[in-house]
Amino acid sequence: MSDFILALTGGIGGAKLCLGLQRVLAPGALRIIVNTGDDFEHLGLAISPDIDTTVYTLAGLANCELGWGRKDETWTFMEVLQTLGGPAWFRLGDGDLAMHIERTRRRAAGETLTDITADLAHRLGVPSRVIPMSDDPVRTVVGTAAGELAFQEYFVRERCGPAVTALRFQGAQAANISGAAAASLHDASLQAIVIAPSNPYLSIDPALAVPGMRAALRARGAPVIAVSPIIGDSAVKGPTAKIMRELGLAPSPLTVLEHYRGLIDGIVLDERDAGLAKHIHIPARVCDTLMRSLEDRERVARAVLTLALELRC
Repeated sequence: MSDFILALTGGIGGAKLCLGLQRVLAPGALRIIVNTGDDFEHLGLAISPDIDTTVYTLAGLANCELGWGRKDETWTFMEVLQTLGGPAWFRLGDGDLAMHIERTRRRAAGETLTDITADLAHRLGVPSRVIPMSDDPVRTVVGTAAGELAFQEYFVRERCGPAVTALRFQGAQAANISGAAAASLHDASLQAIVIAPSNPYLSIDPALAVPGMRAALRARGAPVIAVSPIIGDSAVKGPTAKIMRELGLAPSPLTVLEHYRGLIDGIVLDERDAGLAKHIHIPARVCDTLMRSLEDRERVARAVLTLALELRC
């Protein structure tokens, strides 16, 4: 079995780093465990937003303009649905719709989310292995002053507006790590584990809430490296900093470090946070972590791999 790197990721920010890793590693040398806490059923379809964002990004099909969905998308379905009075708050493009229909059809026929994801990614030309964190349903639920919201209601319909008072991961305690994820975590060829710069609370914690996941991340002895999603006191994208403040946490790479205490062996910080390195108790590497271009993604990926190599020596 060839050596490989394993990444743990959510959606957009994490997918950017995964693309960088895919581009600098040998074909097939990257496996990715993806958050499924964002998954939900909509219009009778099984929607897996983070999986699809990851697959589209790695396939070169991501809609960079919108930040989600497929590029060169058309919207006839949504336009007609809206005229018929259907729910249009979660937009499904015509090309994207095919992915959800095919996933739903195959799940109804008894296939696992893991097998479906692997096949769809392969058909779209993705050389890396994209793996759901679990084949069992885990659903992120957001607590607010007005009551609980399903994650997509909070994130898309409400545009992250309500203040977050709590987060819980429905079904996590009854879920199992997917077979492919468990096999990868225990594979002797695993060289390093990378926690992508995804939202620690919304995108990484759902996976860590699945029983056995934390222990499995540590079991092989491969170094675990996190890339901070916070630069200064802000997130590059998404509601990470907002949620941290609402939960009474200071938006800082140091807070992210503390959140992952006992799990990670090293951390990659943005160069604007270089002054924090002296406060960090584990090896840290500093680079420009903003990923606007393909070159940026490769630069951060190389910084991660360099730190991994140093930790293995």
